[in-house]
Amino acid sequence: MKKLIALVLAVMMLVPAFAMADNVIKIGVFEPSTGDNGAGGKQEILGIQYANSLKPTVNIGGEEYKVELEIEDNQSVNDKAVTAAASLVNKGVSVVLGSYGSGVCMAAGDTFVDAQVPAIGVSCTNPNVTALCDYYWRICFLDPFQGSVMANFAWDKGAKTAYVLNMQGEDYGSGLANYFVEAFKALGGTVVGDKPETFPEGNSDFTAYINNAVNANCDVFFAPCSTTYAALIIDQAAAQGVKFPIMAGDTWENSAILNAAKGKDVEVYCSTFFDENDDAASAAEFVKGFKEWLNADSGNLNNNGGNDIVAAVSALGFDAYNVALTAIEAAGSADSQAIAEALPGVTYDGVTGSIAFDDIGDAKKDMAYIKYANPETGAFDFVKTQKVGE
Repeated sequence: MKKLIALVLAVMMLVPAFAMADNVIKIGVFEPSTGDNGAGGKQEILGIQYANSLKPTVNIGGEEYKVELEIEDNQSVNDKAVTAAASLVNKGVSVVLGSYGSGVCMAAGDTFVDAQVPAIGVSCTNPNVTALCDYYWRICFLDPFQGSVMANFAWDKGAKTAYVLNMQGEDYGSGLANYFVEAFKALGGTVVGDKPETFPEGNSDFTAYINNAVNANCDVFFAPCSTTYAALIIDQAAAQGVKFPIMAGDTWENSAILNAAKGKDVEVYCSTFFDENDDAASAAEFVKGFKEWLNADSGNLNNNGGNDIVAAVSALGFDAYNVALTAIEAAGSADSQAIAEALPGVTYDGVTGSIAFDDIGDAKKDMAYIKYANPETGAFDFVKTQKVGE
Protein backbone atom coordinates (compact mmCIF):
# COMPACT_ATOMS: atom_id res chain seq x y z
CA MET A 1 0.00 0.00 0.00
CA LYS A 2 2.89 2.38 0.73
CA LYS A 3 3.95 2.22 -2.93
CA LEU A 4 0.44 2.95 -4.20
CA ILE A 5 0.06 5.94 -1.89
CA ALA A 6 3.46 7.30 -2.85
CA LEU A 7 2.73 6.95 -6.54
CA VAL A 8 -0.73 8.48 -6.35
CA LEU A 9 0.71 11.52 -4.58
CA ALA A 10 3.56 11.88 -7.07
CA VAL A 11 3.30 14.57 -9.71
CA MET A 12 3.05 13.21 -13.24
CA MET A 13 6.09 14.03 -15.30
CA LEU A 14 6.04 15.11 -18.92
CA VAL A 15 7.23 12.43 -21.32
CA PRO A 16 10.85 13.21 -22.23
CA ALA A 17 11.06 13.84 -25.95
CA PHE A 18 14.22 11.76 -26.28
CA ALA A 19 12.56 8.72 -24.65
CA MET A 20 9.94 8.57 -27.40
CA ALA A 21 11.97 9.87 -30.34
CA ASP A 22 11.62 7.83 -33.54
CA ASN A 23 9.32 5.36 -31.79
CA VAL A 24 12.04 4.14 -29.43
CA ILE A 25 11.71 3.35 -25.75
CA LYS A 26 14.77 2.72 -23.60
CA ILE A 27 15.06 0.11 -20.85
CA GLY A 28 18.00 0.51 -18.50
CA VAL A 29 20.06 -2.54 -17.52
CA PHE A 30 21.68 -1.85 -14.16
CA GLU A 31 24.04 -4.78 -13.61
CA PRO A 32 27.64 -5.62 -12.67
CA SER A 33 29.80 -6.96 -15.46
CA THR A 34 32.96 -6.42 -13.39
CA GLY A 35 33.84 -6.73 -9.71
CA ASP A 36 32.99 -9.50 -7.25
CA ASN A 37 29.55 -10.08 -8.77
CA GLY A 38 30.54 -9.64 -12.40
CA ALA A 39 30.10 -13.30 -13.35
CA GLY A 40 26.52 -13.41 -12.10
CA GLY A 41 25.73 -9.99 -13.49
CA LYS A 42 26.78 -11.07 -16.96
CA GLN A 43 24.45 -14.06 -16.79
CA GLU A 44 21.57 -11.86 -15.67
CA ILE A 45 22.25 -9.50 -18.58
CA LEU A 46 22.23 -12.45 -20.99
CA GLY A 47 18.68 -13.35 -19.96
CA ILE A 48 17.57 -9.77 -20.57
CA GLN A 49 19.32 -9.62 -23.94
CA TYR A 50 17.81 -12.93 -25.04
CA ALA A 51 14.33 -11.68 -24.14
CA ASN A 52 14.99 -8.50 -26.11
CA SER A 53 16.09 -10.56 -29.13
CA LEU A 54 12.72 -12.33 -29.09
CA LYS A 55 10.63 -9.24 -28.34
CA PRO A 56 12.50 -6.19 -29.66
CA THR A 57 9.35 -4.06 -29.82
CA VAL A 58 6.46 -3.11 -27.55
CA ASN A 59 2.99 -1.77 -28.33
CA ILE A 60 2.31 1.67 -26.87
CA GLY A 61 -1.08 3.20 -27.56
CA GLY A 62 -1.55 1.15 -30.71
CA GLU A 63 1.91 1.89 -32.13
CA GLU A 64 4.99 -0.32 -32.18
CA TYR A 65 8.09 1.04 -30.46
CA LYS A 66 11.59 -0.35 -30.72
CA VAL A 67 13.02 -1.36 -27.34
CA GLU A 68 16.64 -0.34 -26.83
CA LEU A 69 18.69 -1.66 -23.92
CA GLU A 70 20.99 0.81 -22.19
CA ILE A 71 23.49 -1.23 -20.19
CA GLU A 72 25.53 0.30 -17.36
CA ASP A 73 28.12 -1.56 -15.27
CA ASN A 74 27.64 -0.83 -11.56
CA GLN A 75 30.93 -2.66 -10.93
CA SER A 76 29.54 -4.51 -7.87
CA VAL A 77 30.41 -1.43 -5.78
CA ASN A 78 27.91 0.85 -4.04
CA ASP A 79 29.45 4.21 -4.95
CA LYS A 80 29.89 3.16 -8.57
CA ALA A 81 26.28 2.00 -8.53
CA VAL A 82 25.06 5.55 -7.90
CA THR A 83 27.05 6.77 -10.89
CA ALA A 84 25.69 3.97 -13.08
CA ALA A 85 22.12 4.71 -12.00
CA ALA A 86 22.53 8.42 -12.73
CA SER A 87 23.92 7.59 -16.16
CA LEU A 88 20.85 5.50 -16.99
CA VAL A 89 18.55 8.31 -15.89
CA ASN A 90 20.47 10.79 -18.02
CA LYS A 91 20.09 8.49 -21.03
CA GLY A 92 16.32 8.78 -20.71
CA VAL A 93 15.40 5.23 -19.74
CA SER A 94 11.75 4.64 -18.89
CA VAL A 95 12.30 1.66 -16.57
CA VAL A 96 15.36 -0.09 -15.13
CA LEU A 97 16.13 -3.80 -14.69
CA GLY A 98 18.59 -5.07 -12.06
CA SER A 99 20.69 -5.68 -10.19
CA TYR A 100 22.56 -8.81 -9.31
CA GLY A 101 23.55 -7.80 -5.77
CA SER A 102 21.31 -6.12 -3.21
CA GLY A 103 23.78 -3.54 -1.93
CA VAL A 104 24.09 -1.75 -5.26
CA CYS A 105 20.29 -1.66 -5.57
CA MET A 106 19.93 0.01 -2.18
CA ALA A 107 22.70 2.46 -3.04
CA ALA A 108 20.96 3.46 -6.28
CA GLY A 109 17.45 3.63 -4.83
CA ASP A 110 17.42 7.37 -4.12
CA THR A 111 18.62 8.11 -7.65
CA PHE A 112 15.65 6.27 -9.12
CA VAL A 113 13.25 7.92 -6.64
CA ASP A 114 14.50 11.41 -7.47
CA ALA A 115 14.10 10.75 -11.19
CA GLN A 116 10.78 8.90 -10.67
CA VAL A 117 12.09 5.99 -12.75
CA PRO A 118 10.82 2.55 -11.63
CA ALA A 119 13.33 -0.27 -11.16
CA ILE A 120 12.53 -3.98 -11.31
CA GLY A 121 14.94 -6.04 -9.23
CA VAL A 122 15.89 -9.33 -10.84
CA SER A 123 17.79 -11.37 -8.23
CA CYS A 124 18.37 -8.84 -5.43
CA THR A 125 17.02 -10.66 -2.35
CA ASN A 126 17.63 -8.30 0.60
CA PRO A 127 14.25 -7.06 1.98
CA ASN A 128 15.47 -3.46 2.20
CA VAL A 129 15.72 -3.12 -1.59
CA THR A 130 11.96 -2.60 -1.78
CA ALA A 131 11.18 -1.74 1.85
CA LEU A 132 13.33 1.40 1.67
CA CYS A 133 12.49 2.45 -1.89
CA ASP A 134 9.06 3.17 -3.32
CA TYR A 135 10.39 2.89 -6.87
CA TYR A 136 11.81 -0.62 -6.57
CA TRP A 137 9.89 -3.81 -7.32
CA ARG A 138 11.38 -7.27 -7.64
CA ILE A 139 10.54 -10.66 -9.17
CA CYS A 140 12.62 -13.00 -6.96
CA PHE A 141 12.09 -14.41 -3.46
CA LEU A 142 13.64 -12.68 -0.42
CA ASP A 143 16.47 -13.54 1.97
CA PRO A 144 14.29 -14.20 5.05
CA PHE A 145 12.60 -16.93 3.01
CA GLN A 146 15.87 -18.14 1.46
CA GLY A 147 17.63 -18.25 4.83
CA SER A 148 14.79 -20.29 6.31
CA VAL A 149 14.78 -22.63 3.31
CA MET A 150 18.48 -23.40 3.67
CA ALA A 151 18.22 -23.77 7.45
CA ASN A 152 15.40 -26.28 6.98
CA PHE A 153 17.38 -28.11 4.31
CA ALA A 154 20.46 -28.34 6.56
CA TRP A 155 18.33 -29.50 9.49
CA ASP A 156 16.64 -32.14 7.33
CA LYS A 157 20.08 -33.44 6.38
CA GLY A 158 20.79 -34.01 10.06
CA ALA A 159 22.80 -30.89 10.87
CA LYS A 160 22.63 -29.82 14.51
CA THR A 161 25.60 -27.43 14.64
CA ALA A 162 26.25 -24.79 11.99
CA TYR A 163 29.18 -22.53 11.27
CA VAL A 164 28.17 -19.33 9.43
CA LEU A 165 30.54 -16.97 7.60
CA ASN A 166 30.05 -13.82 5.52
CA MET A 167 31.99 -10.76 4.37
CA GLN A 168 32.03 -7.69 6.61
CA GLY A 169 29.72 -4.90 5.44
CA GLU A 170 28.23 -6.80 2.50
CA ASP A 171 24.46 -6.33 2.52
CA TYR A 172 23.43 -9.53 0.75
CA GLY A 173 25.73 -11.91 2.64
CA SER A 174 25.25 -10.41 6.08
CA GLY A 175 21.48 -10.36 5.70
CA LEU A 176 21.23 -13.93 4.46
CA ALA A 177 23.66 -15.18 7.10
CA ASN A 178 21.60 -13.66 9.90
CA TYR A 179 18.33 -15.01 8.52
CA PHE A 180 19.88 -18.50 8.33
CA VAL A 181 21.11 -18.23 11.92
CA GLU A 182 17.70 -17.10 13.16
CA ALA A 183 15.88 -19.94 11.38
CA PHE A 184 18.43 -22.63 12.28
CA LYS A 185 18.32 -21.74 15.96
CA ALA A 186 14.51 -21.71 15.87
CA LEU A 187 14.62 -25.30 14.63
CA GLY A 188 16.72 -26.26 17.66
CA GLY A 189 20.15 -26.01 16.08
CA THR A 190 23.31 -24.49 17.50
CA VAL A 191 25.37 -21.84 15.72
CA VAL A 192 29.09 -21.64 16.48
CA GLY A 193 29.68 -18.39 18.36
CA ASP A 194 25.90 -17.86 18.36
CA LYS A 195 26.23 -15.54 15.34
CA PRO A 196 27.96 -15.36 11.95
CA GLU A 197 31.71 -14.91 11.79
CA THR A 198 32.94 -12.32 9.28
CA PHE A 199 35.95 -11.93 7.01
CA PRO A 200 37.35 -8.65 5.60
CA GLU A 201 36.93 -7.60 2.00
CA GLY A 202 39.85 -8.77 -0.12
CA ASN A 203 40.59 -11.79 2.06
CA SER A 204 42.10 -14.77 0.24
CA ASP A 205 43.05 -17.17 3.04
CA PHE A 206 40.09 -18.94 4.65
CA THR A 207 41.98 -21.75 6.39
CA ALA A 208 41.55 -20.24 9.86
CA TYR A 209 37.78 -19.95 9.41
CA ILE A 210 37.55 -23.49 8.10
CA ASN A 211 39.63 -24.72 11.05
CA ASN A 212 37.26 -22.94 13.42
CA ALA A 213 34.38 -24.87 11.90
CA VAL A 214 36.27 -28.17 12.08
CA ASN A 215 37.31 -27.61 15.71
CA ALA A 216 33.71 -26.81 16.65
CA ASN A 217 32.58 -30.14 15.14
CA CYS A 218 30.07 -28.35 12.93
CA ASP A 219 27.71 -30.33 10.71
CA VAL A 220 27.26 -27.67 8.05
CA PHE A 221 29.21 -24.62 6.82
CA PHE A 222 26.94 -21.82 5.54
CA ALA A 223 28.83 -19.08 3.71
CA PRO A 224 26.74 -16.66 1.61
CA CYS A 225 29.24 -14.52 -0.30
CA SER A 226 30.31 -13.65 -3.84
CA THR A 227 31.59 -16.34 -6.15
CA THR A 228 35.10 -14.85 -5.94
CA TYR A 229 35.35 -15.77 -2.26
CA ALA A 230 33.22 -18.90 -2.63
CA ALA A 231 35.70 -20.51 -5.01
CA LEU A 232 38.51 -19.93 -2.49
CA ILE A 233 36.44 -21.34 0.38
CA ILE A 234 35.56 -24.48 -1.58
CA ASP A 235 39.13 -25.03 -2.75
CA GLN A 236 40.64 -24.56 0.70
CA ALA A 237 37.95 -26.64 2.43
CA ALA A 238 38.62 -29.50 0.02
CA ALA A 239 42.36 -29.20 0.62
CA GLN A 240 41.73 -29.59 4.36
CA GLY A 241 39.58 -32.65 3.77
CA VAL A 242 36.43 -31.35 5.41
CA LYS A 243 33.49 -33.74 5.54
CA PHE A 244 30.65 -31.35 6.37
CA PRO A 245 28.53 -29.94 3.51
CA ILE A 246 29.15 -26.35 2.44
CA MET A 247 26.03 -24.33 1.64
CA ALA A 248 25.03 -20.88 0.47
CA GLY A 249 22.29 -19.00 -1.34
CA ASP A 250 21.49 -18.06 -4.91
CA THR A 251 24.82 -16.37 -5.78
CA TRP A 252 26.52 -19.77 -5.68
CA GLU A 253 24.49 -21.09 -8.60
CA ASN A 254 27.29 -20.12 -10.96
CA SER A 255 29.90 -21.81 -13.14
CA ALA A 256 32.63 -20.49 -10.82
CA ILE A 257 31.27 -22.79 -8.10
CA LEU A 258 31.16 -25.77 -10.45
CA ASN A 259 34.74 -25.13 -11.50
CA ALA A 260 35.86 -24.85 -7.89
CA ALA A 261 34.14 -28.08 -6.83
CA LYS A 262 34.98 -30.16 -9.90
CA GLY A 263 37.27 -33.10 -9.18
CA LYS A 264 37.32 -32.44 -5.44
CA ASP A 265 35.96 -34.45 -2.52
CA VAL A 266 33.61 -31.73 -1.36
CA GLU A 267 29.83 -31.43 -0.91
CA VAL A 268 28.37 -28.08 -2.03
CA TYR A 269 24.70 -27.02 -2.09
CA CYS A 270 22.88 -23.79 -2.91
CA SER A 271 19.35 -22.47 -3.17
CA THR A 272 18.20 -20.80 -6.35
CA PHE A 273 15.24 -19.61 -8.43
CA PHE A 274 15.02 -22.00 -11.39
CA ASP A 275 16.13 -25.37 -12.71
CA GLU A 276 16.92 -25.84 -16.38
CA ASN A 277 15.44 -29.33 -16.26
CA ASP A 278 12.03 -28.02 -15.21
CA ASP A 279 9.56 -29.88 -17.42
CA ALA A 280 7.01 -27.06 -17.58
CA ALA A 281 6.38 -26.19 -21.22
CA SER A 282 7.37 -22.52 -20.94
CA ALA A 283 10.55 -23.34 -19.03
CA ALA A 284 11.57 -26.05 -21.49
CA GLU A 285 10.97 -23.71 -24.43
CA PHE A 286 13.07 -21.00 -22.77
CA VAL A 287 15.94 -23.39 -22.01
CA LYS A 288 16.03 -24.76 -25.57
CA GLY A 289 15.95 -21.32 -27.16
CA PHE A 290 18.42 -19.77 -24.73
CA LYS A 291 20.97 -22.53 -25.25
CA GLU A 292 20.72 -22.15 -29.03
CA TRP A 293 21.13 -18.39 -28.69
CA LEU A 294 24.18 -18.79 -26.42
CA ASN A 295 25.90 -21.29 -28.68
CA ALA A 296 25.37 -19.11 -31.75
CA ASP A 297 27.60 -16.36 -30.33
CA SER A 298 31.02 -16.96 -28.73
CA GLY A 299 30.79 -13.71 -26.82
CA ASN A 300 27.52 -14.72 -25.19
CA LEU A 301 28.92 -18.16 -24.40
CA ASN A 302 31.99 -16.61 -22.81
CA ASN A 303 29.82 -14.28 -20.69
CA ASN A 304 27.91 -17.34 -19.51
CA GLY A 305 31.11 -18.87 -18.10
CA GLY A 306 32.19 -20.73 -21.23
CA ASN A 307 29.32 -23.23 -21.26
CA ASP A 308 25.62 -23.32 -22.05
CA ILE A 309 24.40 -24.15 -18.54
CA VAL A 310 21.28 -22.08 -17.90
CA ALA A 311 21.71 -20.05 -14.72
CA ALA A 312 18.62 -19.20 -12.71
CA VAL A 313 19.49 -15.50 -12.91
CA SER A 314 19.33 -15.70 -16.70
CA ALA A 315 15.80 -17.06 -16.43
CA LEU A 316 14.96 -14.26 -13.99
CA GLY A 317 16.45 -11.67 -16.34
CA PHE A 318 14.27 -13.06 -19.13
CA ASP A 319 11.18 -12.74 -16.94
CA ALA A 320 12.11 -9.25 -15.70
CA TYR A 321 12.29 -7.94 -19.27
CA ASN A 322 8.86 -9.36 -20.06
CA VAL A 323 7.41 -7.94 -16.85
CA ALA A 324 8.74 -4.53 -17.93
CA LEU A 325 7.07 -4.86 -21.35
CA THR A 326 3.81 -5.88 -19.66
CA ALA A 327 3.97 -2.77 -17.46
CA ILE A 328 4.75 -0.50 -20.41
CA GLU A 329 1.78 -1.86 -22.36
CA ALA A 330 -0.47 -1.53 -19.30
CA ALA A 331 0.63 2.07 -18.88
CA GLY A 332 0.15 2.79 -22.58
CA SER A 333 3.04 5.19 -22.28
CA ALA A 334 6.83 5.48 -22.20
CA ASP A 335 6.50 7.89 -19.27
CA SER A 336 8.36 6.42 -16.32
CA GLN A 337 5.80 7.61 -13.78
CA ALA A 338 2.94 6.04 -15.73
CA ILE A 339 4.88 2.76 -15.82
CA ALA A 340 5.48 2.99 -12.07
CA GLU A 341 1.75 3.43 -11.50
CA ALA A 342 1.00 0.39 -13.69
CA LEU A 343 3.51 -1.96 -12.06
CA PRO A 344 1.54 -2.81 -8.87
CA GLY A 345 -1.24 -4.35 -10.96
CA VAL A 346 1.02 -6.33 -13.30
CA THR A 347 0.80 -10.12 -13.36
CA TYR A 348 2.93 -12.32 -15.58
CA ASP A 349 3.30 -16.08 -16.02
CA GLY A 350 7.05 -16.42 -16.36
CA VAL A 351 9.51 -19.26 -16.79
CA THR A 352 10.41 -18.84 -13.11
CA GLY A 353 6.76 -19.02 -12.05
CA SER A 354 3.79 -16.70 -11.77
CA ILE A 355 4.72 -13.14 -10.87
CA ALA A 356 2.46 -10.74 -8.96
CA PHE A 357 3.46 -8.03 -6.49
CA ASP A 358 2.47 -7.44 -2.88
CA ASP A 359 2.03 -3.98 -1.33
CA ILE A 360 5.77 -3.60 -0.77
CA GLY A 361 6.60 -4.47 -4.36
CA ASP A 362 7.89 -7.99 -3.72
CA ALA A 363 6.96 -10.98 -5.84
CA LYS A 364 4.68 -13.46 -4.11
CA LYS A 365 6.97 -16.50 -4.22
CA ASP A 366 7.24 -19.34 -1.71
CA MET A 367 9.44 -22.02 -3.29
CA ALA A 368 13.18 -22.42 -3.89
CA TYR A 369 15.21 -24.98 -5.83
CA ILE A 370 18.05 -26.75 -4.03
CA LYS A 371 21.00 -27.77 -6.20
CA TYR A 372 24.17 -29.80 -5.68
CA ALA A 373 27.46 -28.94 -7.40
CA ASN A 374 28.39 -32.35 -8.74
CA PRO A 375 32.22 -32.66 -8.55
CA GLU A 376 32.29 -35.50 -11.07
CA THR A 377 30.19 -34.04 -13.87
CA GLY A 378 30.93 -30.36 -13.28
CA ALA A 379 27.20 -29.59 -13.44
CA PHE A 380 24.45 -28.75 -10.99
CA ASP A 381 22.19 -31.61 -9.96
CA PHE A 382 18.64 -30.80 -8.94
CA VAL A 383 18.06 -32.03 -5.38
CA LYS A 384 14.55 -30.87 -4.47
CA THR A 385 12.20 -27.96 -4.23
CA GLN A 386 11.91 -26.60 -0.72
CA LYS A 387 9.45 -24.42 1.10
CA VAL A 388 9.78 -23.17 4.66
CA GLY A 389 8.74 -25.87 7.11
CA GLU A 390 9.03 -28.73 4.62
